[in-house]
Amino acid sequence: MSTLTRIGVFYDGNYFLHVSNYYNYDHPQRRRLSITGLHQFIEARVAREEGTRLDRTKIVDSHYFRGRLNATEAQKRGSALYYDRVFDDILMSSGITTHYSPLRSNHGRRHEKGIDVWFALEAYEQAVLRRFDVVVLIASDGDYVPLVRKINSLGTRVMVLGWDFEFTTDSGSGFVTRTSQDLLRESSYPLNMSEFIDHPASDTEARLVEALFVSDKKKDASPPPDKKDSVVLEEPVGGQIGEVMESEIFSLKGGYGFITYPPNNLFFHHTNVKNVRFEDLLEGDPVEFVLTHSDKGTLVAQEVYFLGELEGDHSEQE
Repeated sequence: MSTLTRIGVFYDGNYFLHVSNYYNYDHPQRRRLSITGLHQFIEARVAREEGTRLDRTKIVDSHYFRGRLNATEAQKRGSALYYDRVFDDILMSSGITTHYSPLRSNHGRRHEKGIDVWFALEAYEQAVLRRFDVVVLIASDGDYVPLVRKINSLGTRVMVLGWDFEFTTDSGSGFVTRTSQDLLRESSYPLNMSEFIDHPASDTEARLVEALFVSDKKKDASPPPDKKDSVVLEEPVGGQIGEVMESEIFSLKGGYGFITYPPNNLFFHHTNVKNVRFEDLLEGDPVEFVLTHSDKGTLVAQEVYFLGELEGDHSEQE
């Protein structure tokens, strides 16, 4: 009887959310990544790379790391507590151990602190204790290169799932995501997931791609609007282009929203929210932003920061 090929999976949760948002809001798929489908893909790919039987290749441990709002703050973000619980249920049903670190506030702006160090320490410790054959990192940061080298020293292979993509938001701003080349070079099995998803090489791979996404949501196949040959720049009624301004959230939609700025209000894209998750925002929230133009000449907001002063912020800083 053949032995089991043991896999440990470690998620950089902030990175995974960013990638999932891209596919849900900006990619033609218009669907979120599926944890179940991703784990099926990992087992199939490890079996292929290791030359083992699929039924003897299993994820035996998985961990998810992310900073998040505490309960008091999340309660003030409308349905944030509910959606956090929904995602926790998904992770729990997939057997994933969660590791959350409280987001720290500095002058109203929230930041993750030490989560990457926790990720690296836990991944290495579990690789030593559980003797994985393959460790899978869903991460892109070059700061994880020392981790990969340490895991390699154990004789354990490392697979890195990375995404490289770029797109232009509806506001006209460009957005680029790249996986560290050093991280990919140090791994035994570097995978460009963007290329795999956009260009499957066979019917089998196409089926794996379909399983990578949740299946309920219908795709939006409407073509993008034609761009005009000439652009007329909208004149600001308050402030100047490039000025940092303050206002509040007027409305929120699927992946974008509007900031109060009469008479037309200002569009902003989810990728322009810098210090909290887009999903954590609530209509009426105070925000800081940079006033600018889109490629169509309309006024839009970029570099959006949540400015609310919530209970517990000052005590955490002292």
